[in-house]
Amino acid sequence: MKSVVLDASALMTFFEGGPAAEKVADLVALAAEGKRQLLMSVINWGEVYYTVWRKRGPEVAQRIVIEIAQLPVTILNVDRELTRLAAEFHGRYKLPYVDCFAAALANQHKAQVATSDRDFARIASEAPLIWI
Repeated sequence: MKSVVLDASALMTFFEGGPAAEKVADLVALAAEGKRQLLMSVINWGEVYYTVWRKRGPEVAQRIVIEIAQLPVTILNVDRELTRLAAEFHGRYKLPYVDCFAAALANQHKAQVATSDRDFARIASEAPLIWI
């Protein structure tokens, strides 16, 4: 089964209902059907939480956390090896550090990264991208 790592921007697009939200909804539907595995690092999950908390308040952020938990997305903890790999991505590509965790997770799982963040173009040689 193909795996896809969701960057925070992909989930934010999904919840904000932007023009590309349908692409993320399609990935979620494929995961619900068992045709894709959706992964996200707990670091990127935290990025979604703090972004919503900062922009829309703690109540909305808590509601988003509950909604994420209902999606067919596996939230993975970060260990030393993933952190080392993320640090190397940061050093090599100058990708924002939090985004390096999505890149490192995709690299570890031989997965694609779903993102709307154009910074990820820097790592296209390391992980295939799905532009949202």
